[in-house]
Amino acid sequence: MPLLIVALGVVMLLILMIPLKLNGFIALIIVSILVGLFEGMPLHKVMDSISNGIGGQLNDLILILGFGAMLGKVMADSGAAQRISSTLIDNWGIKRVQIIMLVLSFILGVTMFYEVAFVLLVPIVFTIVRQTNVNLLFVGLTMSIGLSTTHSFLPPHPGPAAVVGVFDASMGLTLLYGLVIAIPVGSIIALIWPRLSFVKKMKPAIPKGLITKKEFKEEEMPSFSASVISATIPVFLMAVTGFTEFILPEDNMFFKAMEFFGSAPIALLIALLLSFYILGIRIGRSLEDVMKSCTDSVKPMAIIILVIGAGGAFKQVLVDSGVSDYIKTVTEGWAISPILLAWLIAVIMRASLGSATVAVMTAAGIVLPLVESSGVNLEMAVLAVTTGSIAFSHVNDPGFWLFKEYFNLSVAQTIKVRTAYTTALSILGLIGVYILNIFVG
Repeated sequence: MPLLIVALGVVMLLILMIPLKLNGFIALIIVSILVGLFEGMPLHKVMDSISNGIGGQLNDLILILGFGAMLGKVMADSGAAQRISSTLIDNWGIKRVQIIMLVLSFILGVTMFYEVAFVLLVPIVFTIVRQTNVNLLFVGLTMSIGLSTTHSFLPPHPGPAAVVGVFDASMGLTLLYGLVIAIPVGSIIALIWPRLSFVKKMKPAIPKGLITKKEFKEEEMPSFSASVISATIPVFLMAVTGFTEFILPEDNMFFKAMEFFGSAPIALLIALLLSFYILGIRIGRSLEDVMKSCTDSVKPMAIIILVIGAGGAFKQVLVDSGVSDYIKTVTEGWAISPILLAWLIAVIMRASLGSATVAVMTAAGIVLPLVESSGVNLEMAVLAVTTGSIAFSHVNDPGFWLFKEYFNLSVAQTIKVRTAYTTALSILGLIGVYILNIFVG
């Protein structure tokens, strides 16, 4: 019954948004209230869940989205995004534009959250699309798939890292094995999916306000090195932080300092502040002009932030109503391979709750006794859970709404594109785990 209520809630959400054209923020809050009530939650508990869900979803994320959008707009308005895209295209050629975005996505995605890397790379995507007139999804979808793969498959991202801790597996081996699976699987989907006929038929326009329409002259743009440094400062800070976690104890002073400076919001803030000089004053832009870029970037972010927050409310209602506990009870007695069971439970939890982190932690807790008694390779068990957690991204996943709003798609189109590609990644990831397990299991 709890899963039926969740399913009906998702159906209602789709009806409100697709045929009735209701705003996503309003529709998500309405469905969150109704699902909570039908799951048996008291009225005041429903509102507590909604408030906690919005707050929990937007705590760090609102800083990431805000600083990331500002940095992206400063890069766009200074010509930095155009400099990066034009240099890469000049050196690699327009025909390799997908390869360019895939490489950038893998490099940034290994150390950065999906949302952080997304808001950093999307201005470059928009600039490439404007310069080359290629389909927005041909470039943007490749970028998103690369980031989804690294975020869900690999530590040090929070979900995979947490499962490594639960299973007492090796972080280094998990990352190594994960890369062996993630690079080929992510590349296959990223290069094939934008070429599928149903994707090519979609021709979304770049959302207004998220990119400058100015075509910069050569002398107006900052250098390629200055442009790349501005974009990669957050990557460097977070990478150093991740490295210190492997080699330094938690009470080490440098570790504590990097834990602060390498956190996603602070790293983006540092990059943004430095960009005021590197991409502003240094190339002749006034601070007032740079601040205008920052202000303009926030306006189109308002609805994105509201919708993502409402997605967090829906997720929290599902968690607080006991859906995760119900799934755990139902699946405890299944006689099935630990790898397949870990993947399957993660898939069910991801589809039901939207949160990949909740999905992997729940799946890990359920299969831990089976993993310990079966002798299955611990790193393979970790990857089975993490590959399952990427499947079926839909309306209860904040990343779904980020993808939808930035690429200017309808809900139905986003389901066809994002929900489908995340599921394909998950299935291929499971196949990769089974193949790799033959050699290392």
